Amino acid sequence: MLKNTILKNMLGLLAGLLFGFGLLISGMTNPAKVQGFLDVFGAWDISLALVMGGGLAVAIIGVQLAKRQKTSWIGTSIDMPTKTTINKKLLIGAMLFGIGWGLVGICPGPGIVMLGTGVWQAYVFIPAMIIGMLIYQWLEPKLNG
Repeated sequence: MLKNTILKNMLGLLAGLLFGFGLLISGMTNPAKVQGFLDVFGAWDISLALVMGGGLAVAIIGVQLAKRQKTSWIGTSIDMPTKTTINKKLLIGAMLFGIGWGLVGICPGPGIVMLGTGVWQAYVFIPAMIIGMLIYQWLEPKLNG
């Protein structure tokens, strides 16, 4: 069991490093580049659309392969998401995410990578993101109750 846990953690570390380097190389950690991508009616920068398309293609292949397996390569279970409905909470969350991404040009993954590069905006963005998550965690039972 310990060997499985170590292997799982090592694979997770390698995947995270690969993801982080990909974000750095593609420019996803540059807020100005991201905002250029989001400025579809101005000086639109299509390069990040190509990065996202490449990531989507890899993810589709990975998900299709995972669906055919009962267990992962290291023997752990593969738990695929079961929710397929689009509801009000999802739409509101997506809109808030998009507004925040458009305003500052940073989303969670690149924001965490940016912490390691010393970009000052990350030191504002990540705490603000955590505060937002804590506020949601506090409000969510009150909204559903």
